[in-house]
Amino acid sequence: MADDRFHVYDTTLRDGAQQEGLNLTVADKLAVARHLDSLGVGFIEGGWPGANPKDTEFFRQARTELDLKHAQLAAFGATRRAGVKAADDPLVAALRESGAPVVTLVAKSHDRHVELALRTTLQENLAMIRDTVSHLRAEGQRVFLDAEHFFDGYKSNPAYALEVLRTAAEAGADVIALCDTNGGMLPDELADIVHNAVQTSARVGIHCHDDTGCAVANTLAAVKAGATHVQGCANGYGERSGNANLFTVVANLQLKRGFDLVPQEALGDMTRIAHAITEVTNVTPNSHAPYVGMSAFAHKAGLHASAIKVDPNLYQHIDPAQVGNDMRMLVSDMAGRASVELKGRELGYELTPEHTKTLVERVKDLESKGYTFEAADASFELLLRDTVHGQRRRHFEVESWRVIVERTKGGELVSEATVKVHAKGERIVATGEGNGPVNALDKAVRQALEQLYPDLAKLELVDFKVRILEGAHGSDAITRVLITSSDDTAEWATVGVAENIIDASWQALEQAVTYGLLRAGHETA
Repeated sequence: MADDRFHVYDTTLRDGAQQEGLNLTVADKLAVARHLDSLGVGFIEGGWPGANPKDTEFFRQARTELDLKHAQLAAFGATRRAGVKAADDPLVAALRESGAPVVTLVAKSHDRHVELALRTTLQENLAMIRDTVSHLRAEGQRVFLDAEHFFDGYKSNPAYALEVLRTAAEAGADVIALCDTNGGMLPDELADIVHNAVQTSARVGIHCHDDTGCAVANTLAAVKAGATHVQGCANGYGERSGNANLFTVVANLQLKRGFDLVPQEALGDMTRIAHAITEVTNVTPNSHAPYVGMSAFAHKAGLHASAIKVDPNLYQHIDPAQVGNDMRMLVSDMAGRASVELKGRELGYELTPEHTKTLVERVKDLESKGYTFEAADASFELLLRDTVHGQRRRHFEVESWRVIVERTKGGELVSEATVKVHAKGERIVATGEGNGPVNALDKAVRQALEQLYPDLAKLELVDFKVRILEGAHGSDAITRVLITSSDDTAEWATVGVAENIIDASWQALEQAVTYGLLRAGHETA
């Protein structure tokens, strides 16, 4: 288990799962737990057994299917009901029987919530805390307590909020996490309250929501004020604006404050873990997330590129490799010679001054017409290769293509595409049907070329974005299409621009196929 002097506690599977649109199966939860364990967190909150069948089943399966190397599982639940002994409360029994070595109890610490939400007295709430904590401790489980609405409660009635902490600590709770449940606190005020809470002699933790955009900052402020237990969620998942992003918290504490929280090799795998969890949750990753976002170390401005060429640290706060990320140079109409040189080097090309000059001019000219290369690295690499070779080089030449969209008598829409290409000395004509014009073109070109290039069977179109650029009239405007493709090991993006959306799509599709063939090791003639 991780060092008990400071806790990294993840609540993705419970609090994070409350994010709008996020729905995890038991298998999903087991997969996310394994990823979190590989990061090296100390505790993984698995859910609320007894409150819903899915979480009960998760803990049942976890006993035999989770082989955790670093983390301990925590079962989440509430203190006993008013007027009922903890030993007789069925939800407390579910916590007892969960098999989890740690139980995290949520308890009211805001006087108004006790009286209005629990509909009981302040003294009975303290008795509920005392009875439930001591009962679970006697049953051999370690107990943490989440003091819900603590900061709002402290501002309303500080004496009672602190009494909740003292009661839980005296009953045997190892940690009391102070919860900014509504997410409304700011770092300076929060730090003052945490400092006061630490004086109660209870071990204090912090649980922050991001409604003011300060969840990570509040967490760091709490640690500076004496908290030794931090809670958060992978990728900042959670209800409303989300929870403190645990990846950002861990990276900041370990790289900026010198805490030894997770193994260095695990920290170096953080970006992969963050993205692996987005695959399980099916939530689009935030490309601008600190440390692990695809754009976290992406540079676009020509001034930045010139400095980075001399020393990458001039415009980067850490070496991206420390968290498993990479520096990326974005090529756009803002690019200067340094940007293009660095991007070429990133792609494995040492460009001559003449190549660099030509590329800068071509990029700026094309972007003035609507192209964008910062989001289409594959298109830029093809442009770079053409510049280096002095001519356009492709695996196939297109004689023609056409698309027919037909609405049948029954109201069904059918798209049919025909492509005529020349490749390896052969003229090939192929037809494909799809659920749209682009899908039909994709099937047709692959049908034409797969007999010569079997690797194309792995190629998959995974995303398709259309943007209408400025024009005299909406329907006459220039259209830009970005296509993201995959070959099961990597993804790449290509761009097409035209007045006609199908033509723009074809440009991006043709480049996607060409780049896929290059990745498979097929050099152009």
